[in-house]
Amino acid sequence: MPISLYNTLSRRTEAFTPLDPERVTMYVCGPTVYNYIHIGNARPPVVFDVLARLIRRTYPKLVYARNITDVDDKINKAAAIAGVPIGEITGKYTQAYRDDMARLGVAPPDVEPHATAHIPQIIAMVERLIASGHAYPTEGHVLFHVDSFKDYGALSGRDPDEQIAGARGEVAPNKKSPRDFVLWKPSDETLPGWDSPWGRGRPGWHIECSAMSETHLGETIDIHAGGVDLTFPHHENEIAQSTCAHGGKVFARYWLHNGMLTFDGKKMSKSLGNVLQLHELLNKHPGEALRLLLLRGHYRQPLDWSDAALTQSVRTLDGWYGVLRDLADVPVAEVTIPDAVEAALCDDLNTPQALAEISQLADAARRASGDERAAAKAALLGGAGLLGLLQEDPEAWFRQGSDGESVDAAVIEAKLEERRAARAAKDFARSDAIRDELKAMGIAIEDGAQGTRWNVVKA
Repeated sequence: MPISLYNTLSRRTEAFTPLDPERVTMYVCGPTVYNYIHIGNARPPVVFDVLARLIRRTYPKLVYARNITDVDDKINKAAAIAGVPIGEITGKYTQAYRDDMARLGVAPPDVEPHATAHIPQIIAMVERLIASGHAYPTEGHVLFHVDSFKDYGALSGRDPDEQIAGARGEVAPNKKSPRDFVLWKPSDETLPGWDSPWGRGRPGWHIECSAMSETHLGETIDIHAGGVDLTFPHHENEIAQSTCAHGGKVFARYWLHNGMLTFDGKKMSKSLGNVLQLHELLNKHPGEALRLLLLRGHYRQPLDWSDAALTQSVRTLDGWYGVLRDLADVPVAEVTIPDAVEAALCDDLNTPQALAEISQLADAARRASGDERAAAKAALLGGAGLLGLLQEDPEAWFRQGSDGESVDAAVIEAKLEERRAARAAKDFARSDAIRDELKAMGIAIEDGAQGTRWNVVKA
């Protein structure tokens, strides 16, 4: 099916047509690894994981890059506070990020470039920008001269008077214009640094993504994506330095930005103190439930976090997995992806509509009988699978707690056997007492034609 995407740069929805169908390229801005990420930081990797799955339906040779920023002043500060080498901080939180993404069902990117592994490419790009008159050295720094790029501001649409283009508190001397931003800055002996033509130093924030994208995807890429908070200054600066480093070539043809996750209507951020760490949430709630919550709203709109929304996501998955458990005896040779689900996603990644279609597929599978059951199950699995959902065994889903840990099934089965014996002996008082014991353990039981089934009640 043809895919349509809203392009932030053109401010309209456009048909997606890659430059080379045999090598489609997508770059998504990844984490700065100085701490665990918060749940809002998880929205881009989840949303654009769905986009990658969708694109591969038509263009299987997608190359998807998501970077790791492992040189940054926030990392330096975290290492100083902990009294450990910087590499210990970046190594710990890079692995934590990968583990948390896996628990959310986010597939690893094809390429995961690290900033510190691309210092030669960064220096080479800065040198080209200086040689072409778009950047200038000053007192160990190198700054990009914004006035040299006439299209600066086209992505964000900001008024020139508001385009003070620094980032993360970076201050540099002798700027030609207040809008100029740092490409390279000096490092003393207490900070990580690399030799360069401008002295020992380290890259600014923006240049790393331009250099890594060029290295792994080429000078012009199909899609660049990230959170809407990166539109300015990060993505605006990427466009400026990449376009100028490549002799005026288009840097990215489609720009996609997801809306922020909010908490009571306010942006979730460490500075506001309303952060919910993803790592902690994953220790309390199923990863699929968190993934479903992040996909419930359209990716371009803000999404408000609430405990009620998370509970509803768990209940929705309980219902869908319940259908699959009822169809456990129905073999499926191959899943199918219903046109309605794919069409919703092809319409600018309309996940709310796709989820509505999956709910209808679950209802249809619940009502199916006879030969219809296999096809209905295949459609439900295929439609949900395109969004990275219903990836667990149904019995495993019902037998795990909110923290994802499975309970001791042998203990539960022993209690149920005792209850069956009590019922056979018409000792209903004992049978009810066992049900109450199980309820106190967080276990719900269901008597039906298939016997007694049980599941862990998730918070």
